[in-house]
Amino acid sequence: MSTVAPLHVIRPRQPKPEWLKVKAPGSENYLRLSKLMRGLGLNTVCEEARCPNIGECWHHGTATFMILGDVCTRACGYCAVAHGKPATLDLDEPRRVADAVKVLGLNYVVITSVDRDDLPDGGSGIFAETIRRTRALSPACRIEVLIPDFQGKADQLYTVLDAGPDVLNHNTETVPRLYRKARSGGKYSRTLELLQRAKAYAPRIPTKTGLMVGLGEEKPELAEVFRDLRGIEVDILTLGQYLRPTESHLEMTRYYTPDEFRELKAIALGLGFGHVEAGPLVRSSYHAHEQADSLAQAAAGGCR
Repeated sequence: MSTVAPLHVIRPRQPKPEWLKVKAPGSENYLRLSKLMRGLGLNTVCEEARCPNIGECWHHGTATFMILGDVCTRACGYCAVAHGKPATLDLDEPRRVADAVKVLGLNYVVITSVDRDDLPDGGSGIFAETIRRTRALSPACRIEVLIPDFQGKADQLYTVLDAGPDVLNHNTETVPRLYRKARSGGKYSRTLELLQRAKAYAPRIPTKTGLMVGLGEEKPELAEVFRDLRGIEVDILTLGQYLRPTESHLEMTRYYTPDEFRELKAIALGLGFGHVEAGPLVRSSYHAHEQADSLAQAAAGGCR
């Protein structure tokens, strides 16, 4: 008697709620910035990670530069950036980023990267050189860096901090239970250790981290992560909705509502973060300059 193979159940895609719909990019300033990036041979996480805010941010002349190439040595289940064997290191990249910041006249820039576990210094030297060159050409521009974990190597973190960024950002991404599934090569304990080391080594540089929701976490788990982060004096927290880049990436379990984001923000603020940016479209570098300003106001006794 023949047997019938069970059918693979395909879950229907959840319709995108109204609060996640954004206007397609195409403003004059967006097109100008896009042309500049191509002309200078630069990568942006705005494009590589398919950020939904690219139209808004580029319209206002702000962008997050992605250095160390566009191929990552890790394959995190949520990330749209290509992974594999990276190309040869581009030693001229710091100069081109600094030139772009100057041409754009930016007063706040975010510099991030792919993971480069193949490099002896993890790419920390290029980070530091990009900070120094940008500072030299645009001394009034504030610089935020969104760094990888450098495989837990303290000297590489200190190389970046010694270059004097204005904000040190490293994303936590998700709750400890989901790290094995979501973060290839990452460890929750290593993330906390990096943020703690940064605060101890350079206490005047604010630390920042971000989490995604919609990967299957529970709210009590999120609250526990908030407590862990405040326990090591992280200053700025961002919370945003995970959006599945393609069918081959981790499944999104559900959409959080704006009210739920407000609830999570209230919990985090109650724990003492200097600033919390929470919402469906929030990404780590979304409104980054406003986050830094809000933290400064909070430190001076103003509102959050």
